[in-house]
Amino acid sequence: MPNWKKQWWQQLHVITLFAIAVVSIAVLAYYRLEAGAVAGIALIVWIGLFHQSHKRNERQLHKYISTLSYRVNKAGEEAVTKLPVGIVLYNEDEVIEWVNPFVEERFGTGLIGEPITCIHEELGEYVSKDVANETFQMESSYYYMTFERDEQLIYIVDVTEKEQTQKKYQHMLPVIAHIYLDNYDEVTQSMEDQVRSRLLAKVTTALNNWASDYDIFLRRTSSDRFLAVMNHKTLLLLEENRFELLDDIRERTAREKVPITLSIGVGTEETSLKQLGALAQSSLDLALGRGGDQVAIKKKNGRVRFYGGKTNAMEKRTRVRARVISHALRDFVKESERVIVMGHQRPDMDAIGAAIGVLKIADLNDREGFIVLDVDDINPDVQRLLEETEKHDHLWSQFVSPEEALDLADKETLLVVVDTHKPSLVIEPRLLEMIDRIIVIDHHRRSEDFVEDPVLVYMEPYASSTAELVTELLEYQPMQFKMDRLEATALLAGIIVDTRSFAVRTGARTFDAASFLRANGADTALVQKLLKEDLASYVKRAKLVENAYLYREGYAIAVAPDDHVYDQLVIAQAADTLLTMSGVLASFVVCQLADGRIGISARSLGDVNVQVIMEKLGGGGHLSNAATQLPDLTLEEGKLQLEKAIDEVREGGSGA
Repeated sequence: MPNWKKQWWQQLHVITLFAIAVVSIAVLAYYRLEAGAVAGIALIVWIGLFHQSHKRNERQLHKYISTLSYRVNKAGEEAVTKLPVGIVLYNEDEVIEWVNPFVEERFGTGLIGEPITCIHEELGEYVSKDVANETFQMESSYYYMTFERDEQLIYIVDVTEKEQTQKKYQHMLPVIAHIYLDNYDEVTQSMEDQVRSRLLAKVTTALNNWASDYDIFLRRTSSDRFLAVMNHKTLLLLEENRFELLDDIRERTAREKVPITLSIGVGTEETSLKQLGALAQSSLDLALGRGGDQVAIKKKNGRVRFYGGKTNAMEKRTRVRARVISHALRDFVKESERVIVMGHQRPDMDAIGAAIGVLKIADLNDREGFIVLDVDDINPDVQRLLEETEKHDHLWSQFVSPEEALDLADKETLLVVVDTHKPSLVIEPRLLEMIDRIIVIDHHRRSEDFVEDPVLVYMEPYASSTAELVTELLEYQPMQFKMDRLEATALLAGIIVDTRSFAVRTGARTFDAASFLRANGADTALVQKLLKEDLASYVKRAKLVENAYLYREGYAIAVAPDDHVYDQLVIAQAADTLLTMSGVLASFVVCQLADGRIGISARSLGDVNVQVIMEKLGGGGHLSNAATQLPDLTLEEGKLQLEKAIDEVREGGSGA
């Protein structure tokens, strides 16, 4: 609508009144001329006054609008220049074209014409990424950035107070820790009361001093257990100092010739005190399952960090637990129709020997048992044992393939997992999903990856082998029995292989188990036959040893040639050989495996925890015997990652 028409419609009511007034005056003048003249003069005066008033209102309105426009423009300028929000305009080349005073005040003057990275070195990367916002820290301040890429505009807000409040909240979150004296009962059971009290007083004093230094609430709940409550900031300090309490207690008690070690389970990053206590207990179970003398810290999301673990697990003198587990195992076997025994992938002598031992327990309790074995995926060192087993008609008939085991599995089946506790390592993971009742028997240190909801767990990291544990379980079966020569020999071979002929990880109970097997028909000559090595393997191992070099002090590393593929057995044997060299505390052999992955086998005499080194590379094992496999890497890259892991562990801690 044209502007004049719009104005005409807006004045329609005035025009109408004017028309009515004119008509009325005309009618009045027709009948009485004098009255009409007076009314006409009054109308003219009214029109004049109305016009003046209208003009005055228009001028006031125009002035008001002009003033308001100025105020709005000035307010916009003030907002851009004085509000505590930074504004950065940049061009296609990511060069700053304009900034407001807030940016100059916080990040310096002379920014125009400079690349946006002069504000923050990662700003260019943030702009190139498809992210809407990002927070960065500069010195003691925190800034929140919002990116408007279409307008090539960045808004920057100071969020220091918010971040500091959040950090303060995080620092004040509660943390619960369970502290357990690993071997208190073992080392004090034969002590006089006076000596025991003096030893416990030393430990208690050290713990109280530690709690006082770090502002920790500590209460003793039993003779060998303590409860500690702290905040998250204190936990960070303890981690920074690598939980020196472990070494302090060990050194103090070592002066009494009875070194006591601690295990600490910590629950953190959970607001519910009930859940926090459950996390702490779960962490303690994990620390004890890994051999004790260490700290396990578990978060709400299940991630675990470890510190310590520098010593071998203390051998338990009492066999009460072995007897209890043996009787519980017997009850589970009797409640089942059949027993399926499964070890880890590429089973070694210990896994096969332990499986045969569990099979014997099933036979003693009149239940049929089967051992899961993939004949296409076995270690060469068990080939001779399997050849001997094939000659034993009854025993060989109890070996089944993974597919046959899946057909046998039902609700009445008991699954026994031996020589591993990791679902990712078992021969047939689907059996874990199909069978409800699962028993785990293992001698490795416990890791985060664990079989879900087992009905019975027998894990003793102090044991030399799983074969040793199974032998003890056999000893406590209530009925009299006689073992077959091959059954006893297989168990003994498992012990001999894992102890390197009783040279490492060998305790009094290891010899007791070997004695029991020897008395029940184990043939040492057959063991030697089963463990014989061919000349080609010996030559391969010698070439690996020839390529070894010393890294730092006491770490021997051997890297195979790029064009050679080695079997895991040869790698392990080469690591064992390196360990016999003078001045070597730990040995590592890096080789390419047949599947293209890089295999690393690690060994130590106990002074170095090779398990935590391998865990940093995604593997695991035992304190003195561990390994890992690295995909998509070259030998050189695998060697560099190994050296980095060694450096990190040497600095202290094994946080995951």
